Amino acid sequence: MEAEQTYIARARTDAKDRLVAADEPLAALQRRCGGEIPGTIAIPELREQVRKARRTNLRLGRTIHAYDGTDRIKAWMEIVPADEGEGPGGGDSGCTIGIVTWQASPPPVERDDDAAARRDAIDDALAELHARLDPDQKVLTVHTEAEDLQPLLKRMSENLGQVWTDFVSIEGSQHAQPLHWRLLDQARVSIEGSPRNWTARLIPLGAPNPGSQGFELYLVANRAWVRREKRRDRRAEDNGASIGRDLTPILRQPIARIVANAETIRSRLAGPLGDEYSDYARDIVNAGQHLLSLVDDLTDLEVVEADGFRAAPDEIDLADVAQRAAGILAVRAQEKSIDIAVPPAGASQPATAEFRRVLQVLLNLVGNAIRYSPEGSTITIWLSQSNGRASVAVSDEGPGLDAQSQRMVFDKFERLGRSGGGGSGLGLYISKRLAQAMGGDLSVESTPGHGATFTLTVPSGEAATQRDFA
Repeated sequence: MEAEQTYIARARTDAKDRLVAADEPLAALQRRCGGEIPGTIAIPELREQVRKARRTNLRLGRTIHAYDGTDRIKAWMEIVPADEGEGPGGGDSGCTIGIVTWQASPPPVERDDDAAARRDAIDDALAELHARLDPDQKVLTVHTEAEDLQPLLKRMSENLGQVWTDFVSIEGSQHAQPLHWRLLDQARVSIEGSPRNWTARLIPLGAPNPGSQGFELYLVANRAWVRREKRRDRRAEDNGASIGRDLTPILRQPIARIVANAETIRSRLAGPLGDEYSDYARDIVNAGQHLLSLVDDLTDLEVVEADGFRAAPDEIDLADVAQRAAGILAVRAQEKSIDIAVPPAGASQPATAEFRRVLQVLLNLVGNAIRYSPEGSTITIWLSQSNGRASVAVSDEGPGLDAQSQRMVFDKFERLGRSGGGGSGLGLYISKRLAQAMGGDLSVESTPGHGATFTLTVPSGEAATQRDFA
């Protein structure tokens, strides 16, 4: 004969899953959660388990989580249908609830730096312009899909290495620029050609000295960009939808807001939340960020597959581009304790190629290397030149690729032939098309178990001519 379970409190529900009687402390929790006695059960997890026990006519034992406005509650409750033993559907007279354990603890207090990181993530998702700055706030890279920021994008892209404040007007500032980054973070700015108001966010990189490795610049608008008349004119001219021209700005902002709202929920900035629901919100954030990456990839895909797409030849230094790519991804590498070995200071490899496209390819190659490399390993970027061609290679210490995967790795929607990692499978396809548009190529060499080396080849500075890009 089994010993009778000892309960610290009891409660009872009726056939409509209403709480009709309850001992303390459950009675107080019911009222603090906005319920009454008798009344609908105000604790969502408990209400669901009571409904399940009544419908299946089975005894259930569960840990129930709740928040009463002051403390987080964790309680083990046993829920017993009044007609237990008659089988499913045998009776419908409610349930009895026995509380076996009851723990109340204050909710974890988010540290100031954690809250700041959450706010930075939200602004990152909402931003319509992203730029990478060096420690002197000079522009290294810039990207935006916003229609009203295209003139700004053109000015900044044509003047890389110039201080970002030269391209915007800072509200209420009469001081020489750039100011200290703390004075510019969250500054209101206006942009020539844009009717919207903007807020600048400067995210410092590098520890222990913030900004020692540069900054991330986000521009966040006060409202969405809508020009319905122009959009209607476009549809009249072209019956087919264009991902890059028409759908990207339409898709990006709602997805970004989904990510931002889910991040707000996940970080509990909007109020108390159970751990399991915070996990659900994190899944939404990850899925939203994946969708944003896919939208960007589809935009680039449309560009590289367009008839007549050509790269714009520039005189560049592959050593400089490689060092910038490594700097941009340094934080991500540090998260896995990965070291990125770059060409030494003073190294030079002249080439003729489009600067931002070469940087885009290298960011993809180094990003993939970080994704597939084990913790504590080294990624090596090295340079070479031969027969009028300049090359930059990225070698990792990951699992490598077999012969079949090497043949497929540059195919559209092929995800490197490796397990996990996510991604759209477009990055390497787009990178190879960009390399070919610059008169070069992208290749891979690998031995399973010994990492992989991806090599970008473009015309060298001495040998390249305009026809290399035709």
